[in-house]
Amino acid sequence: MNSNDKVTISASGRRNFLKTLGGVGAALGATAGIVNAQGAPARAAGAKYMGDFAAPKLDKVKVAIIGVGARGSGHISQLAVIEGVQVVGICDLNEGRAKGSEKNVKGKGHSPKVYFGDENAWQKMLAETKPDAVFIATPWELHGPQAVAAMKAGAHAFVEIPIALTIEEMWDIVNTSEATGRHCMLMENVNYGREELLYLNMVRQGVIGELLHGEAAYIHELRGQMDGGNSTGSWRTLHYAKRNGNLYPCHGLGPVAQYMNLARGEDNFRRLVSFSSPAKGRKLWAEKSTNLTKPEFKTLDYQCGDMNTAIIKTHLGRTVMVQWDETSPRPYSRHNLIQGTKGTLKGFPNGMAIEGMTKSYHEWTSSEEFNAIAEKYEHPLFKRMGELSKKMGGHGGMDFLMLFRIIECLRKGEPLDQNVYEGCYWSAVAPLSEKSIKEDGMPQDFPDFTRGGWKTTKPLGVVA
Repeated sequence: MNSNDKVTISASGRRNFLKTLGGVGAALGATAGIVNAQGAPARAAGAKYMGDFAAPKLDKVKVAIIGVGARGSGHISQLAVIEGVQVVGICDLNEGRAKGSEKNVKGKGHSPKVYFGDENAWQKMLAETKPDAVFIATPWELHGPQAVAAMKAGAHAFVEIPIALTIEEMWDIVNTSEATGRHCMLMENVNYGREELLYLNMVRQGVIGELLHGEAAYIHELRGQMDGGNSTGSWRTLHYAKRNGNLYPCHGLGPVAQYMNLARGEDNFRRLVSFSSPAKGRKLWAEKSTNLTKPEFKTLDYQCGDMNTAIIKTHLGRTVMVQWDETSPRPYSRHNLIQGTKGTLKGFPNGMAIEGMTKSYHEWTSSEEFNAIAEKYEHPLFKRMGELSKKMGGHGGMDFLMLFRIIECLRKGEPLDQNVYEGCYWSAVAPLSEKSIKEDGMPQDFPDFTRGGWKTTKPLGVVA
């Protein structure tokens, strides 16, 4: 999760920012009628399908990172202690942050080249350091272009959420990945949480029967990011002002999509509808705040509804509710609910109701009953790495476990836990929800980023 990232946007970047956001809707309008579930563009000659792709083994993984704010600095610090990693490059607009991460990883035995000050310095870093893997932790509008450039430079790309802003950019990522034979993975850390892994294991073992419905969310009150300092709020706030939709769908959706094997052999995303509540909270916060990052936040006309709800329908007719709210004063939740013919598993708070297993399916389990069942079905990856991950930290250890698995897969030459198509499907909820809202809730088809390949892609296994 990159909710606390601190970033610097150059003066020219700020001038062009609103123009960039204006292009989001234009790109959707230009591509939605051509690139849809009924007619994906043909795969280029010589390109390869990346669904089950395994890259050649890397004994040593040369790593570079673009963006070392609160999110990126944590990534590079953790990567620096994983066996088989060589940190070769660090880039950030801010000299202090770049040199701070350099000092950190030097203390862990690395000697990276450091780049800062120029908004295009990351391009020089790619050319000079020739990394095997590039980690991208920059503002949202840079994710797509930087991921494409990293792959074209010969590196695997690992991208913070979302993978890109527009359907057009997502197709560019897919086509580049297929043409270059390089991974591009959305770094959905929540898929590596203890409960998410537990539920994946239970679902794979058929504990709750045939899957019917899921619920996913990112409900996290973050109005305070608008206050003071050069923080994430300095650039995210502009998205809330100019866009209206589910702008951050992946944290809740990623795990539910993998429970359901969406885009992996069994089922896939088909279409969605989306509605937003009125937009009130951001303006009210700005009006009463005395410490805004930018004074102009007081006069922005905030378009993004405080709560967005999207409903996804899959090819098999299953449903997924996805909600997003970073504004309302309410407790944090990702929902994380998966419902089947024999029972239901949920999060926030955790609970189970399973026919023939729990004491009742009319009430959620007590913490004692939940823990007893969890001990039986604990995911083997968590058994192997859970304690170390919690010690290393990063959202309770899920960050470290995600980074560990990325490096492990690259070194073993195994498919990643999340492929490029999944990252695009999950991220596509944002632009599709925007378009649905503009059309008063009309259904929007998901592009088939796999071009039919999802039908033969292997489900994510319970990795030991």
